[in-house]
Amino acid sequence: MSLPGGGRARLRRLPVVARLVLAVAVTMSLVLTGAAGLVYWRVRTALDQQLNDDLTTYRHSLDQAVRAGQALPPGPSGSLRQILDAHGRVLRSSDALPRRPLLTPAELGAVTRGATVRRDVGSLLPITSGTLRLQARRVTAGGEPRIVVAAVRRGHRDEALRELLAQLALASALTLIAASYVGYRTARAALRPVERYRGGAATLAEGAQNLRLDVPADRDDEITRLGHTLNHMLDRLQASAERERRFVADASHELRTPLSLLRAELDVALHRPRSAAELTDTLRSVDTEVQRLIDLSNALLDLEELGGTAHVSRTRVPLADLVDSAVAPHRRTAERSGRRLAVEVADADVEVDTRWLRPAIGNLVDNALRHGSGTVSVTAAVRRRRLRLCVTDEGEGFAPEFLPRAFDRFTRAEASRTGEGSGLGLAFVRGVATAHGGSAYAENTGRGGAAGLDVPC
Repeated sequence: MSLPGGGRARLRRLPVVARLVLAVAVTMSLVLTGAAGLVYWRVRTALDQQLNDDLTTYRHSLDQAVRAGQALPPGPSGSLRQILDAHGRVLRSSDALPRRPLLTPAELGAVTRGATVRRDVGSLLPITSGTLRLQARRVTAGGEPRIVVAAVRRGHRDEALRELLAQLALASALTLIAASYVGYRTARAALRPVERYRGGAATLAEGAQNLRLDVPADRDDEITRLGHTLNHMLDRLQASAERERRFVADASHELRTPLSLLRAELDVALHRPRSAAELTDTLRSVDTEVQRLIDLSNALLDLEELGGTAHVSRTRVPLADLVDSAVAPHRRTAERSGRRLAVEVADADVEVDTRWLRPAIGNLVDNALRHGSGTVSVTAAVRRRRLRLCVTDEGEGFAPEFLPRAFDRFTRAEASRTGEGSGLGLAFVRGVATAHGGSAYAENTGRGGAAGLDVPC
């Protein structure tokens, strides 16, 4: 059964508990109606069979008596009889019957032609008096046609069926009420944890901190798994909020320094007249700080774009060409500082997004040149369809307390806080590795620091 559009809309607006109870009530109504109908049909069939057997036996005895011209035998309790001629005139009849035929003219004609007529007089509901079940058949007595009508009263049968209907209706109503109540209590109990989770989420929306839902540890059902999923989501949200607060604080700190230097340079330049040489030095200093701001902004935009990229665009390229193109811009920097830049790359093709992987490799090399010493070695190999690239130097390595957060944004070792760089290079490397479905790593080798990435290719 389908509901009209307005009915469906009103149904969807009902609370979940109300809809569940309504579904239980409708389902139980259908089940109870079917069960009650089956019981009623079986009982009525049994009563009708017994009544028909008694009626048929009585009519046969009447047929024999009329053929033989004998006295009509008494029938079972509540039985009645009529003997009619071919024209429908009543020849003999029970005292309780009126002196008019029980058969209609059409039924009389059918019996005269040899048919057997069976019919009920009166109805079960509404209650009527004088309900009968009759059978009529033509017989021949003394060469003349006679119509024998046998009838029995249906009062006991109808009363039993009416009592059965009343009991079935009462039992069905009580069962429906009990099932609806049990369904209501069960739905409330099942949805109580959901309401508790909703309250916890509302508390979080109002600004609560460090919120966790109370999820039972000794259960493993759908609601419990939902609670664990929500707790995992809350942990992620809390960690994300903490990273955002730290990002804003670090970004504010990183931007404050170049902006303060810019303001100081301009204030000094405007404080008194300056020579052309002094103004040139001031503009160069301002240009340096502006470039630092541009680099920082570009790095932040790259990280934001990388984080919002749903899928990387992979293309197959030779690994040697990829690494060489990423390292080439840094060879002059290495030469100016008297450093050696060694590259060892496997002869293989890789399927990666060169737009992101090339600058990531460059960031690893730049980080080793800035903060390490000695020879910078770049190695890349492909094993089991995974690219593992590592950049090492011969410096002092990473500080132990710095390693766990080496790839966080704006994180720099204390010794390099005042040096060049924004602290976003390694964060960009990890973002590229994650976008490719891989990971980034940093470690100390005993002879210096090592950083790299491991991605499927």
